[in-house]
Amino acid sequence: MDIKVLGTGCANCKSTVALIEQAAKAKGISIQLEKVEELRAIMGYGVMSTPGVVINGKVVHAGGVPSKDKIEQWLAAA
Repeated sequence: MDIKVLGTGCANCKSTVALIEQAAKAKGISIQLEKVEELRAIMGYGVMSTPGVVINGKVVHAGGVPSKDKIEQWLAAA
Protein backbone atom coordinates (compact mmCIF):
# COMPACT_ATOMS: atom_id res chain seq x y z
CA MET A 1 0.00 0.00 0.00
CA ASP A 2 1.43 3.32 -1.10
CA ILE A 3 0.57 6.25 1.18
CA LYS A 4 1.67 9.84 0.77
CA VAL A 5 1.16 12.56 3.37
CA LEU A 6 1.05 15.96 1.71
CA GLY A 7 2.19 18.88 3.82
CA THR A 8 4.96 21.38 4.37
CA GLY A 9 6.15 19.89 7.65
CA CYS A 10 3.70 21.48 10.09
CA ALA A 11 2.74 19.84 13.38
CA ASN A 12 -0.51 18.49 11.92
CA CYS A 13 1.40 16.87 9.06
CA LYS A 14 3.80 15.21 11.50
CA SER A 15 0.90 14.00 13.63
CA THR A 16 -0.78 12.52 10.56
CA VAL A 17 2.36 10.60 9.61
CA ALA A 18 2.71 9.27 13.16
CA LEU A 19 -0.95 8.20 13.34
CA ILE A 20 -0.76 6.35 10.02
CA GLU A 21 2.44 4.57 11.06
CA GLN A 22 0.90 3.54 14.40
CA ALA A 23 -2.33 2.29 12.82
CA ALA A 24 -0.52 0.27 10.16
CA LYS A 25 1.82 -1.27 12.72
CA ALA A 26 -1.09 -2.15 15.04
CA LYS A 27 -2.94 -3.83 12.16
CA GLY A 28 0.19 -5.55 10.85
CA ILE A 29 -0.21 -3.90 7.44
CA SER A 30 2.85 -3.21 5.32
CA ILE A 31 2.85 0.31 3.90
CA GLN A 32 5.13 2.54 1.85
CA LEU A 33 4.84 5.94 3.57
CA GLU A 34 6.19 9.05 1.89
CA LYS A 35 6.06 12.69 3.00
CA VAL A 36 5.52 15.13 0.17
CA GLU A 37 6.62 18.61 1.22
CA GLU A 38 7.12 20.44 -2.06
CA LEU A 39 4.25 22.87 -2.62
CA ARG A 40 4.09 22.27 -6.38
CA ALA A 41 3.75 18.50 -5.86
CA ILE A 42 1.03 19.02 -3.23
CA MET A 43 -0.91 21.32 -5.55
CA GLY A 44 -0.53 18.72 -8.30
CA TYR A 45 -2.91 16.54 -6.30
CA GLY A 46 -5.41 19.42 -6.06
CA VAL A 47 -4.97 19.66 -2.30
CA MET A 48 -5.31 23.23 -1.06
CA SER A 49 -5.31 22.59 2.71
CA THR A 50 -2.85 20.30 4.46
CA PRO A 51 -2.27 17.75 5.63
CA GLY A 52 -3.52 15.72 2.71
CA VAL A 53 -3.43 11.94 2.44
CA VAL A 54 -3.07 10.05 -0.83
CA ILE A 55 -3.51 6.27 -0.89
CA ASN A 56 -2.51 4.36 -4.01
CA GLY A 57 -2.70 7.58 -6.06
CA LYS A 58 -6.14 8.70 -4.79
CA VAL A 59 -6.65 11.70 -2.49
CA VAL A 60 -8.65 10.45 0.51
CA HIS A 61 -8.24 13.38 2.91
CA ALA A 62 -7.34 17.06 2.97
CA GLY A 63 -7.19 19.58 5.80
CA GLY A 64 -6.75 18.69 9.45
CA VAL A 65 -5.50 15.57 11.19
CA PRO A 66 -7.61 12.53 10.26
CA SER A 67 -9.14 10.51 13.10
CA LYS A 68 -7.69 7.15 14.09
CA ASP A 69 -10.97 5.51 13.02
CA LYS A 70 -10.77 7.11 9.59
CA ILE A 71 -7.18 5.90 9.11
CA GLU A 72 -8.15 2.37 10.12
CA GLN A 73 -10.99 2.45 7.55
CA TRP A 74 -8.53 3.44 4.82
CA LEU A 75 -6.15 0.64 5.77
CA ALA A 76 -8.95 -1.93 5.85
CA ALA A 77 -10.33 -0.83 2.46
CA ALA A 78 -7.05 -0.85 0.57
